[in-house]
Parts: sequence; C-alpha cells; structure tokens
Amino acid sequence: MMPFTYHRAQDAGDALRLCTQPGARYLGGGTNLVDLMREAIEGPGMLVDVTGLSRDIEERADGSLWIGGATRNTALASHPAVRSRYPVLARAITAGASAQIRNMATVGGNILQRTRCTYFYDCEGSRCNKRNPGQGCDALDGFNRGHAILGASPGCVATHPSDMCVALAALDAVIHLQGARGERTLPITDLHRLPEDHPEIDTLLEPGELITAIELPALAFGARSTYRKVRDRASFAFALVSVAAALELDGDTVKDVRIALGGVAHKPWRAWKAEQALRGQPATAESFRMAAEAELAAAQPLRDNGFKVELAKRTIAAVLVELTEIKA
Repeated sequence: MMPFTYHRAQDAGDALRLCTQPGARYLGGGTNLVDLMREAIEGPGMLVDVTGLSRDIEERADGSLWIGGATRNTALASHPAVRSRYPVLARAITAGASAQIRNMATVGGNILQRTRCTYFYDCEGSRCNKRNPGQGCDALDGFNRGHAILGASPGCVATHPSDMCVALAALDAVIHLQGARGERTLPITDLHRLPEDHPEIDTLLEPGELITAIELPALAFGARSTYRKVRDRASFAFALVSVAAALELDGDTVKDVRIALGGVAHKPWRAWKAEQALRGQPATAESFRMAAEAELAAAQPLRDNGFKVELAKRTIAAVLVELTEIKA
C-alpha cells in the first residue's frame, strides 16, 4: 500500500477544502476503498475522513425521508421509518455483505463502491478497461457468469455490486451533492453511468463532489415493497440477479409499480419498460411475466451468463406475485 496522509473533516466545507488537494479521496467506512488500496488498484495520497458528517435520519413534513450521507448501513436498515414505509430498502441492505461490514459502511460510500469484477481486481494477470483505460476487457472472453446482460459495452461488462442502490433506484431516491460549484441534486437513476466508451468513469460526480444526503420521496405504496436477491450462496455473495419492487393495486389491477434490477448491468437497472407495460394491467402472473419479457428483450448475454435472462424474468414475476399477496 502506498503512503498517504489522513485528515478527519469537521464538516462538509472542511471536507471540500481538504479534497482540493491533489490525490485526495473521501473515506467513509473504508469497506471498498481500503480494499482497492491494498490491491494497489487505487493509491490516493490523502484520505479525507467524512464519517463525522451527518448521520441524521429525518422524517420531513412532506412525507419524504432525509438520510445523512455518513449514516451507517445498519442504522438505516433498522430505522423504524425505513422498516415500516420502505421495507424494500431495509431488506436490500440486510441482504448485502456481512453484519460487520454493514456496521462500518456508510450510505454515501455504498452508493459509490466500485465493481467487484474479478478481472478488475487482478492487476497482475488481467486486462481491464476500468482499471487501465484502453487496455481491453478480459471478461468478454473469460469467465463471465456473473457479468452484465443489459447496458454493457465492448469496453466493460462488469455489474454494479450494491444491493442498497437497487432499492434506492426503485424508490426514486435523490442524491444531494455539495462541491466546488455549490449544491445540486441528482436522481440516483442518473448518478451511475453505463460503461460505453469510458468504463473507468463510474458516475456523473464532479471532481471533489461530496454526497451529503439521500432523499427518499414520499411513496404512498412503499409499504407494499420487497427485495429478493438470487445468489450462489445464502451469505456474503453478490447477486446473480436481484429485484427491488413496490406495487400499488386498484382492486385486481396494477395502478402503479416500481421495479429495479441488480446483478444485470453496470448500474442499478430501473425497469422502466416493465413498469410501463404493467400500469393498468391485471395483477396476474401472466401480466407480470409479459412485463418482465418486455424489460429483458434487449438483453445481450455472454457465453456463461445466458441463464440470467430467464432468471431475471422469473424473479421479477415471482416478486410481483408475492407483493399482490400483501394486505394493504
């Protein structure tokens, strides 16, 4: 690991000032960045500790929920408002990593974690455009069972690793940012990039920009929501496919719906086509399957991950059937 200096920010302004230094990086719980430093994938010259910034979780008058960027994942998952109003988020967080990691990881850091692609981590033996732009992508012809089937490019087929972000995408979360040019917001569905020609650029954040808070808009049917993660083993494994969904019914008809997928793309994948196909349709297994097929029609599987297409369709349909059985 390369030498670095460490500073603990007193507030957001202090963090922004410190992060103007060349080679400076924000440090949350360190559950991703420190791993990358150990593997010599990243070598920041300065770490700016932002864990002392806001950890408040506040229910606001308009029904939204305000979450400080330094909130620990465990605290968010266990908060009564999250568990009662947005159970999809609580379940997504507890499906990720281990209890020890959730106790350390911050919400802002979780959002910004980098891919867990094996080839990305193999500095000595593998080519990776995300690690070294223009080098090539060994996952394309390598072992790509866990890789993307939607939104990939010839430059990168890695998937986004976060469970929490999939739920946030389904809930229309808004990310509050502070940077050199002031404050701004971004929908989480716009924050992460697809790889295209620059897989090394993960997000639309500007240099030195800091996540200060996450806002969950009020969602009247958020209580009828859930998260399902399909993985190779029951603990501490990344999703092959995951589904976050919330459903509003008007009798036996789908009035409104939110669906997002994990494990299938370079970013949390909002299933806009499936949602559009479902509104106004009967809340039946057949309708849910039809909507899933509409969403996966654009899938481009690789040699080893074609099974994900059918797995995603079945998981979407199964989760929506499960939600119809929840009494409002």
